[in-house]
Amino acid sequence: MLTSFDFGDGPVPAHRHKNGGGWVADTAHVVASAYVGSGARVLGDARVLGDARVSGNARVFGNARVFEKAQVFEKARVYGNAWVLGEARVYGNAWVLGDARLSGDARVFGNARVFERAQVFEKARVYGKALVFGGALVSGDARVSGNARLFEHAWVFGDAWVSGDAQVFEQSEGESP
Repeated sequence: MLTSFDFGDGPVPAHRHKNGGGWVADTAHVVASAYVGSGARVLGDARVLGDARVSGNARVFGNARVFEKAQVFEKARVYGNAWVLGEARVYGNAWVLGDARLSGDARVFGNARVFERAQVFEKARVYGKALVFGGALVSGDARVSGNARLFEHAWVFGDAWVSGDAQVFEQSEGESP
């Protein structure tokens, strides 16, 4: 018997994941060892692998990958070609999208957004309403929070904190601030 579920754009072939009971589109792939909670959804060509967990009202879709021991929970979204791996966490109303990468013990939470080719790794944290995008990198024990914007090819690393309404970006030679 063919089962379907409406993920928001009309019913598509889908099934409940045996480990957690969440809905998984038949086009997506979730391994048996991964967990998809009853309110969570995995759709499109997304992959959830290893011991990864998707729970709460979280969504993983597009060509996104969540693997190893990574977790996506509460109302978080991971989509596009984004990867979340290692022991990284995305939660709250945070989004990781585009070609972004989140790895190590990194955290993205609150209403933060990490997108385009941005990377957050090691023990870095991005939270509040912060935006990290372009080719920006956040690593080490660095923090980006509040309404901060980190973009282009800027790097924040070590014990650095960027917060409030700060903007950090790479300026090309010859450009004035």
